[in-house]
Amino acid sequence: MQNTPRGSRLHIAIFGKRNAGKSSLINALTNQDIALVSSVPGTTTDPVYKAMEILPLGPVVLIDTAGLDDEGELGELRVQRSRAVLNKADLVLLVLDGADAPGVFEEEISRLCQKKDVPVVGVLNKADVNAPEKLTVEAFTRLLQKKPQVVSAATGAGIGQLKIAMIQSAPQKWDDLSIVGDLLEPGDTAVLVTPIDRAAPKGRLILPQVQTIRDILDHDALSVVVKEEQLKTALGQLAKKPRIVITDSQAFLKADADTPSDVLLTSFSILFARYKGDLEALVRGAKAIDTLRPGDRVLMAEACTHHRVEDDIGRVKLPRWLQQAVGGKLDFTWCSGQGFAEELKDYKLVIHCGGCMTNRREMLARIAQAEEAGVGIVNYGVAIAHLMGILPRALSPFPAMQQLLLAETKTERRTNYGE
Repeated sequence: MQNTPRGSRLHIAIFGKRNAGKSSLINALTNQDIALVSSVPGTTTDPVYKAMEILPLGPVVLIDTAGLDDEGELGELRVQRSRAVLNKADLVLLVLDGADAPGVFEEEISRLCQKKDVPVVGVLNKADVNAPEKLTVEAFTRLLQKKPQVVSAATGAGIGQLKIAMIQSAPQKWDDLSIVGDLLEPGDTAVLVTPIDRAAPKGRLILPQVQTIRDILDHDALSVVVKEEQLKTALGQLAKKPRIVITDSQAFLKADADTPSDVLLTSFSILFARYKGDLEALVRGAKAIDTLRPGDRVLMAEACTHHRVEDDIGRVKLPRWLQQAVGGKLDFTWCSGQGFAEELKDYKLVIHCGGCMTNRREMLARIAQAEEAGVGIVNYGVAIAHLMGILPRALSPFPAMQQLLLAETKTERRTNYGE
């Protein structure tokens, strides 16, 4: 449980007004004093993330948020950060003091959750001191279209029933996606090309590579791991051709040259574009690369704050390749971690990392935000394959995506040449 990456966990966000008992509820759910509890309103100022396990949901991330009724200029900023948590929430607990009735704050969160198709469980807390009245329960039921759970975070009363309600309300297939296993049959061989360079952590592989290996093994296929200069030798020594070669995007050209045309070829980043986001949207966004002109603004977005090396892919290599393709300087902006630019309309392109450290809801939210602003968005793998001229080959495991790319190209030709 402790080793499950945060991005692969069910994200449960807890919302409510100040002093509704959100932090106390987290402590009760985890049976640990992990969230700071105080009678002073506004103790929680920023979203707080806690990885744990709730059986049978499995590994989850509980997100404690600031009070929805926080006041003042600083309070409004805290509320904005709390609302942003909805972009990554798979399940919401909407907490209300049993002495209160649902009002505008609860109505807003309910509306946003309905818009984003995020399931909500209502919680009437502090039942040990403020037993909710019948009218309160009925009003909360009407708002959420389901009966709320009455609990006391202080005594633990009702926490068991709340966990059952969470299990029943959680998305049934929130983690039912496969990285590559659905492309393999038992006994198939997948060859993984994993360069060992400055970006590779000493003594281990990077997270997407490890997760891909595990997914291959979970589907009873064979995993062969090589460095880029070993690929041709490995292919020659295998008794039969592998089903697929999966490469680090930076080794695309060599992997393409060494991989037979009848063997599927893609990258870890492209697999994660499908696993964590919307591959179709990211393939559509690739054509935005061709429209870049010197001086255009490009947002380079990363989901984590990893240590940057001298020739970092997002800070150095991709910007260099893009400017070489454009033939001039571009105006780059970088964002990393939980932050993502609120205003995208001034950008011409967004290039996002593979998203191994975030969850699918967050990636889908970022893709939707870019598309709503009319800005093309691609991830590293799609962008690199496109810049190297081998995106159709890199999409060989996904014929529908190849057809989409072909259709986009034909449409562009008709537009440019009046065909």
